[in-house]
Amino acid sequence: MEHILGQEWEIVPAGGLTGEAFYAKHEDQRLFLKRNSSPFLAVLSAEGIVPKLVWTKRLENGDVITAQQWLNGRELKPVEMTKERVANLLRKIHHSEPLLTMLRRLEKNPLLPENLFKMVLKQLDEDVLILPEVKKSIDFLKKEQENVYSEMKVVCHGDVNHNNWLLAENNQLYLIDWDGAMIADPAIDLGLLLYWYIKEENWGDWLAMYGTKMTAHLKLRMKWYVALQTLTSVQWHKNKSHFQEMNKWVQFLNSIL
Repeated sequence: MEHILGQEWEIVPAGGLTGEAFYAKHEDQRLFLKRNSSPFLAVLSAEGIVPKLVWTKRLENGDVITAQQWLNGRELKPVEMTKERVANLLRKIHHSEPLLTMLRRLEKNPLLPENLFKMVLKQLDEDVLILPEVKKSIDFLKKEQENVYSEMKVVCHGDVNHNNWLLAENNQLYLIDWDGAMIADPAIDLGLLLYWYIKEENWGDWLAMYGTKMTAHLKLRMKWYVALQTLTSVQWHKNKSHFQEMNKWVQFLNSIL
């Protein structure tokens, strides 16, 4: 990275799983650099959903480096996920035509329930498949697969964990880490957020802030996608030998069915 910015810049890894992100600082200038970000980043920046994209540079080897504003801020606390500004930003994302147009230009096809179900089933190993809670959830997913289809297809983030919401010092809220962006049923994002952070008796109020009503069909779709996502979490933690975390997700799976 030094040869792009110059020796006077202090550059340190930003962590993360890929090792492709860096913080850069020079006097009062501060940037967040990433290698080979999706072209989707430019539209997210233009829509005010992620911190501003400052520049993009293509290297001789074909790699693309993007630089965004590096903002002072913090991730949201779980209790803050109940707030109206979270509902407002998620509504803005789900209703954004520029985001949807860009993902289509990047040849992202809408993800259908049956395709997602097949993808998740392929990930599960025998040790996970024999768990009673997993068997129960797979039976539920098979039974309701045809009943959860929705014409509504929007840009979904796919991981609305409170860690991915950045509240900047100027009180601007952003949703970051868009590597899992997809065109799909908004119930994917809504279900995860509501099941993880909102008491069920308050779901209707939160959805009203978001701009929709609780219906039996939306409730079924959310439950279906949360069960599916939870299966991937069980397998992921098992792969990492995080057996305590794995068991937490198994119990969570049991609690929603």
